[in-house]
Amino acid sequence: MSNILDKIIGDLDDKKEWRAMEKRAKALPRDYQVVYEEIKKYMWKSTGISTIDPFRTLINLFEESAANGKDVLEITGNDVAAFCDELVRGEKTYFEDLRKKLNSNVAKKLKKQ
Repeated sequence: MSNILDKIIGDLDDKKEWRAMEKRAKALPRDYQVVYEEIKKYMWKSTGISTIDPFRTLINLFEESAANGKDVLEITGNDVAAFCDELVRGEKTYFEDLRKKLNSNVAKKLKKQ
């Protein structure tokens, strides 16, 4: 039953952690907040990730860097998109599920002919 609920409403622990991370992000210096928000938009739209792990890593990195007085672009570099792409490299994406489903559907339908 909990598996069905997880599919419908998502993992509640992940939602709680996400809200806590968002609160931590709001406590970052303004420049870090701006970059964090833009990174979120980019990663949700372009990467297909299906986990919050990269965001956890990002918040930890940003908090530590801000505490050490570093400028946010010292961390990400000027090519923030490349930074994001590297951050999610190796993460599970929903694209993988779509690829598997496509290949499976084609294989099933071709075997029936």
